[in-house]
Amino acid sequence: MIDSPARPQTEAAEIAALLRRVQGGDREAFMTVIRLYQQKVFVMAYSILRDREDALDAVQETFLRLYQKAGLYRQGSSFQGWLLEMAKNISIDSYRRRRRKRQEGETGRRVEEIPIAVMDKGGDSAASDLRSAFTRSVETLAERQRMVFVMRHYNELAFNEISEVLKISVGTAKSLHFKAVQNLRKRLAPVLGMEP
Repeated sequence: MIDSPARPQTEAAEIAALLRRVQGGDREAFMTVIRLYQQKVFVMAYSILRDREDALDAVQETFLRLYQKAGLYRQGSSFQGWLLEMAKNISIDSYRRRRRKRQEGETGRRVEEIPIAVMDKGGDSAASDLRSAFTRSVETLAERQRMVFVMRHYNELAFNEISEVLKISVGTAKSLHFKAVQNLRKRLAPVLGMEP
């Protein structure tokens, strides 16, 4: 089914109305926002932190911050992009804090080297092997390529939303996505038995 052009505007108006209610202390409106966006925020946090408990903490902190800053959302801009930018920043801050605490025991990877993860849902070993190869391939992408790929394919963001979250142009977001896909094809070709 194809959405009508008015649907995104309707959704934006609904979110703005929910956020006004959140500002007024409406718990039910706040729970509705959480239900709508919790999974996408978790995917963003998990892609950076690679630890379920840390990602859940980041989700909780993201929604707490949303509750405190609901009035800062600019109607007309992408709410999902704004929320995921908040989640990304919280997750990176959390990663940096964790790294500082464990610095003696870690190799000291930079933020650019933060891996993303694809949660394995179980199943047959061939599919599991392919998922593992795919996850390893995505982890080897350059940071900005990896972030654009995760936002596009796991959070299903449009390129204009990705550009807003990462503070890059739409053209740059598309270019990074194209390079990520090309790099993944090259890396996965041997696994899939194809020519690179």
